[in-house]
Amino acid sequence: WKLMLSLKFGDVEDLRGLVIRLQMSNTFYESAGQNWFTLDSVHIHYNWTHEATFNASEVYAPATSSYHCQHVSSQHKYDTLLVPSSHTDTSANWHITFTDFQIQAFNVMSDKFASASDCATFLTPAILMGLVTSLILLLVLAYALHMVVHLKHIDRYEEHKAMVYFPRRLSKALERARCQRLNQVV
Repeated sequence: WKLMLSLKFGDVEDLRGLVIRLQMSNTFYESAGQNWFTLDSVHIHYNWTHEATFNASEVYAPATSSYHCQHVSSQHKYDTLLVPSSHTDTSANWHITFTDFQIQAFNVMSDKFASASDCATFLTPAILMGLVTSLILLLVLAYALHMVVHLKHIDRYEEHKAMVYFPRRLSKALERARCQRLNQVV
């Protein structure tokens, strides 16, 4: 199934008869067991005779869902989801960005979008850097624990001293009793 959504803007600044057309298709994939819709291309018609075409092969979602992305753009500062179809037409002169883009081509049940399939991946750069940092900290902690567990008392370099017995000073009463015993023996 093919579908064409036309957004007619009329005259915008120097552009006459500006129309943006989104061409979508609906395909059944046996491996997924369901239909998926894709945004195949974006056509910009202006001045009634000129056209710029962008391929959008990375914009897709299950047919029962809508597709949402913060930026669908032809610019490199965002994920380039719109690629000029050829460098011979005027699409190379255009930079197009849809901000907070959400579309649902098929199975529209009411005036609201179905649950969205978002273009943001699970491993965003912030999450990836957090995981790498956590891994480094865990490795440092494991190494530190390994070193603490294997600590040994190093006494082989210390000098071995002879054991010398220093008797404790006896109390005065005990000393007198001892002296008396010694005197009796003599």
